[in-house]
Amino acid sequence: MIEFFDLTKQYLSVKKDFLKKMESIMSKGDFILGEEVRSFEDEFAKFCQTKYAIGLNSGTDAILLSLKALDIGPGDEVIVPVFTFIATSFAVSYTGAKPVFVDIDDKTYNIDPQKIEKAITKRTKAIIPVHLFGLCADMAPILKIAKKYNLYIIEDAAQAHGAEIRHKVSGSIGDLGCFSFYPTKNLSAFGDAGLVTTNSSKLYKKLLQLRDCGRSKKRYLHNIIGYNSRLDNIQAGYLRLKLKQLNKWTDARIRNACVYSKHLKNIKDVIAPFVPDGFKHVFHVYSIRTKIRKELIQGFSKYRIPCYIFYPLPLHLQKANRHLGYRRGDFPVAEKVSQEILAIPVHPNLSKEDIIKISSVIKRVHNG
Repeated sequence: MIEFFDLTKQYLSVKKDFLKKMESIMSKGDFILGEEVRSFEDEFAKFCQTKYAIGLNSGTDAILLSLKALDIGPGDEVIVPVFTFIATSFAVSYTGAKPVFVDIDDKTYNIDPQKIEKAITKRTKAIIPVHLFGLCADMAPILKIAKKYNLYIIEDAAQAHGAEIRHKVSGSIGDLGCFSFYPTKNLSAFGDAGLVTTNSSKLYKKLLQLRDCGRSKKRYLHNIIGYNSRLDNIQAGYLRLKLKQLNKWTDARIRNACVYSKHLKNIKDVIAPFVPDGFKHVFHVYSIRTKIRKELIQGFSKYRIPCYIFYPLPLHLQKANRHLGYRRGDFPVAEKVSQEILAIPVHPNLSKEDIIKISSVIKRVHNG
């Protein structure tokens, strides 16, 4: 049976070493912000080519604490792509700031840099480009805009572990990079976990306090209002083992994506993912666009092939964001993409035969 995710196989690949590591952690009684967390932070910072990494309890808190570290709050505005997982905008709302949505590029599904300036006001403090599905947003023009208007950049790299733009790694390009290690991510924990990367020693020190209830170096002394957003040692130990295999798994995802694209390139009603020159797409998700989505979903169901829609409703049309005052038609590209997008399996343990089978179903449905 074809699976959409391969969590069990990933676990089995590190099971022996993980059980040894967990026994060591349990016997030491070193559970929160311990040796494994510090080692994972060092290793992931090196992986991202940044000076610092701060382990946290989730990708959502990674964005929230990044905003708080930049003193963003009530009265401020933060620019967010309208097509992404809702946690990106929720993190802005949690601070009391206002998320301001911007439409996406028709090919990459990432924020459209050409539409950012129109959304900037005197209250704008930051831009959160999301590296959606494993492809980095076009950061060069975004960096220019940020410099022009003196804005911070927080990269939402929750789906883009190891993605690159001309050899610059996601999470190393903006002021802060935010990662999620939710179980379905390319690098995944067995629960919620997250991390922030940065090259700023000032932001690094502030984030260390923010994640640990605002605590200073001395126990029970708290300098700022902080949060309980700590990463535990067992999760960090598991992530350290999987980080060693991440490049291998990423290469497999890329190979699988290439096989898909080869088989789908001549199908008129199917658009394969676009990868700009100089970009390394790590294919957290392989999402095609198609006008026969309903028929494909029915076809996949018949052959017991899983598929998902990421995302069926853009953020401005979500009931939770109704108070922001947006209406249907405000972001036409995102609205169109949301009606045509469909994700199919691309995980590292997918076989070539699986990909050919999935592709053949797409061809069969397309041909009626």
